[in-house]
Amino acid sequence: MRHTILAAGLTLVSGAAFGQTPVLTVYTYDSFIPEWGPGPAVEAAFEETCGCDLQFVGAGDGAALLSRIRLEGARSEADVVLGLDTNLTAAAADTGLFAPHGITAEGLSLPVAWDDPLFLPFDWGYFAFVHDTSLENVPGDFEALAASDLSIVIQDPRSSTPGLGLVMWVQQAYGDRAGEIWEALADNIVTVTPGWSDAYGLFLDGEADMVLSYTTSPAYHLIAEEDPTKAAAPFAEGHYMQIEVAGILEGSDQPDLAREFLEFMLTEAFQSVIPTTNWMYPAALPAEELPDGFDTLITPERALILSPEEAAAIRADAIETWQTALSR
Repeated sequence: MRHTILAAGLTLVSGAAFGQTPVLTVYTYDSFIPEWGPGPAVEAAFEETCGCDLQFVGAGDGAALLSRIRLEGARSEADVVLGLDTNLTAAAADTGLFAPHGITAEGLSLPVAWDDPLFLPFDWGYFAFVHDTSLENVPGDFEALAASDLSIVIQDPRSSTPGLGLVMWVQQAYGDRAGEIWEALADNIVTVTPGWSDAYGLFLDGEADMVLSYTTSPAYHLIAEEDPTKAAAPFAEGHYMQIEVAGILEGSDQPDLAREFLEFMLTEAFQSVIPTTNWMYPAALPAEELPDGFDTLITPERALILSPEEAAAIRADAIETWQTALSR
């Protein structure tokens, strides 16, 4: 607890002074924590070196993390937030709830330069629509998708970072025509889910022809299931890039341990777990160290990404455009 309790004649000291194991609380998205996600391996590896108890707390999907932190404010029990992305980091910084990490990020394998005093990347990827390889007439852009009779499942941009990435993707690719594209896509959308896991589950259950996910998602089926029947559709407009990050909360009562965790996050012990558990590209691992199967994935001819400041400037309008078009 962060609340200091004062009792007459008593001086409180840290739990560590009594020989208690310090606890590091990390808020993250739900799919990071299960036994098939990165959480268990990351927890075991970090606890081997930190002499602490690392506790992951699920807070819905990525965009829901920011909402929870805003709601809890300085009272939050979190020490670290892991799972925001660059579409949200400017808004997160504006809360004043995050502390500078003070870490020099070396050896990053991101396709873009990184210089952020509050947030460090842990993985990245490209959004894409995933489908079965048996699907005929796979669309090659948003207009072809809208003109087809294919069904899709997407995520809500107000709670999900993939959902937010999709509205940014359409907005950046089409600008003033974004509303027109969304109106045309409305008939293709089976449902809008709160998060990625629900949407992907519906797709796997046969409820839709395509699902908003990542170019790396087929690697899961190929490597973990030996199933080559999933693919990501290359779109001519390019593919929007996501960079996922972690940051330390200003109100953490374990700031040194939190910083140690962010440093660990960029080591091989953490990064090597990412490709085959989070099924994304690691932020600090050379491409030649990726597992076999990642070489079969599509590589977008054009990468789309907005700076955190640019994303913050258009985020509300992009979501409103999406909402307005789908409500007609």
